[in-house]
Amino acid sequence: QVQLVESGGGLVQAGGSLRLSCAASGRTFSSYAMGWFRQAQGKERAVVAAINWSGDNTYYSDSVKGRFTISRDNAKNTVYLQMNSLKPEDTAVYYCAVGPGGRLVTTHPADFNSWGQGTQVTVSS
Repeated sequence: QVQLVESGGGLVQAGGSLRLSCAASGRTFSSYAMGWFRQAQGKERAVVAAINWSGDNTYYSDSVKGRFTISRDNAKNTVYLQMNSLKPEDTAVYYCAVGPGGRLVTTHPADFNSWGQGTQVTVSS
């Protein structure tokens, strides 16, 4: 089983940038797709971005497309989320999770597992 630890969240002004990291333990990290999700207060958890096992197939929600970039380093067992041009509406707790397989076949939170504890991102206007 893979265990995940997110880091890199914080408080930033609108227009700023943050880079989130998700460090995984376990030998099978490189075999699985990974996803970044967020949950704002009072709202359901939703996908932000996802990436397949090799990193050559990615998905972005419409709300972050062109501003966020997901990447992974399988040698370091880490997946990243580079967030640029941040907006107040990006404020949320951000989570990473493991996909059901190596291919990117789903972005529904219910299909992902081994969730990290989350990292808070707050964007001030």
